[in-house]
Amino acid sequence: MLRAELDRPFPSNRLLPWKWALMETILIVDDDAELCGLLREYLSNEGYEVEAVHRGSEGLQRTRARNYDLLVLDMILPDIQGLNVLRQIRAESRLPVLMLTARGSEMDRIVGLEVGADDYLAKPCNPRELVARLRSILRRTGPEHGAAVRVPERIVAGDLELHPGSRTAWKSGRNLDLTVVEYELLQILARSAGHVVTRENLVKSVLGREFSPYDHSIDVHLCNLRKKVGRLTDGAERIRNVRGVGYLYALQSHD
Repeated sequence: MLRAELDRPFPSNRLLPWKWALMETILIVDDDAELCGLLREYLSNEGYEVEAVHRGSEGLQRTRARNYDLLVLDMILPDIQGLNVLRQIRAESRLPVLMLTARGSEMDRIVGLEVGADDYLAKPCNPRELVARLRSILRRTGPEHGAAVRVPERIVAGDLELHPGSRTAWKSGRNLDLTVVEYELLQILARSAGHVVTRENLVKSVLGREFSPYDHSIDVHLCNLRKKVGRLTDGAERIRNVRGVGYLYALQSHD
């Protein structure tokens, strides 16, 4: 499906001249050179500046040399496996990463998200869905994020403090090293501390897509987040799963 869609002719009037100055940069790391060329053409026509390399080591070099807005990373590479590339990237930066791979099993998806991917899409895929996923991630990370509304100086929930301007989170004065998705989840939950936020709401607000009962991506992200924020000082779960409904950020009991 992906190649068939990409082979269609591109509209010639998609971009206005001034948009070139605002293009977001995407790096594709995939050993399929033909597919990279097609994706580069398709995404360029959608208004993105796109580079492509075909080895994991080259991808790591590029991400260290330039500040990309997003990385599209294949899991199967000829030198370094995509998951190992992702692990190294996560040890160094919060660069948003979309895993794009021929593997589509639930376990592969879970492992990719656990390592730190922001989203996951199996090949073959509809390029329109790929663009929608990329846009959803970039909306959460771009400089225009939150520009339409007043950004609060900070959000406080017990010993947790979030600074939306710098997109940092602190617990008891210690900085939490969160991915883009983890920060978004924590911010939504902290704003509604003491109240349940439905899984549907979290999926739509954070992942930017409609909720599906068969997609457990949001639960994997929340599992990672719960490990990072830890428990309350009384030992109770800080982020609680309300079965069949959603998740709740609990406040410390003062009984």
